[in-house]
Amino acid sequence: MDNSVHIIGTLISALLVLFMQSGFAMMETGFTRAKNAGHTVALNMMVSVFALLGYWAAGYALQNGGNGFFLSGGAMGPAAFALFLSQAATMNVAATIPTGAMAERWTFKSFAIYAFFVAVIPYPLLARWMWGHGWLSGLGTSMGLGHGVLDLAGSSVVHMTGGAAGLAGAIVLGPRMGKFRADGTPTAMPGHNIPMAVVGCMFLFFGWFGLTCGPVLAADSSRVGLAAVNTMIASAAAACSAMVYMLFLYKKPDLSLSANALLGGLAAISASCAMVSPVGAAIIGAVAGMLCCASVFFVERKLRVDDPVGAVSVHGACGAWGMIALGLFADGTY
Repeated sequence: MDNSVHIIGTLISALLVLFMQSGFAMMETGFTRAKNAGHTVALNMMVSVFALLGYWAAGYALQNGGNGFFLSGGAMGPAAFALFLSQAATMNVAATIPTGAMAERWTFKSFAIYAFFVAVIPYPLLARWMWGHGWLSGLGTSMGLGHGVLDLAGSSVVHMTGGAAGLAGAIVLGPRMGKFRADGTPTAMPGHNIPMAVVGCMFLFFGWFGLTCGPVLAADSSRVGLAAVNTMIASAAAACSAMVYMLFLYKKPDLSLSANALLGGLAAISASCAMVSPVGAAIIGAVAGMLCCASVFFVERKLRVDDPVGAVSVHGACGAWGMIALGLFADGTY
């Protein structure tokens, strides 16, 4: 592919991923209570501000082996800047995920420290291990374990990491006041604007094509069409299976869980979007949809963790399933 076309494609994909921030803001604000709407949407805006500055200052350099702090160095050309924007946008998704799991409970000061820190150390380290020729990706060579750990578009690096961070933070912060009764059973705290939350999920669905198609464009442009189709099919299958799951168990569909499952299917297919057939993508998505619903109930009722938007289940559980599914359904053609 011509280098200028490649750069333009990378930039467009990165901008789609950055657009996902508006989806996160609407989704998380809609799923939380009206009295905390301003605080929730502020966190979704400012997480990008703090995280992107931290990643520019030091995170990107750490991800690349300690080279290029503040994007300095003679090797920074047009392609390198496009790559940085793409990687920064992807990092921003991982940094944003925990804001939903910890919504309505943390102070702005602690949030600001978290947003800067996660972009400077934890995320860059994992990204280097997986995407920067690190020890996880090198297990195939060092230990003879096949191709090593593969994650094309972030089921683990982005989503499982964000979900795990959200779970840890929600445990430390504890539940919202009144969420659990004295006997440990949860009480419903419905979001104040479900239409806003659902539209936010649809925004995320649109932007997600940049997340899955961008890395494929960089690696092998001939697989971009397959990656896009698999992204669409997996998300649709997940939303459908979640609705059937709720109909079967509770005799009525749940729009909030179907919307979350739509995202769960996207998190699951991210690792293998260009490595599986459309049939495999449909199976991955269908399992992710049911897993998302089951995980939401498990986290709340068994673990007694308060996750207002279901981030732990959507990104953590479904992201982990996506990594397993890659090994199960990759057809060997990529």
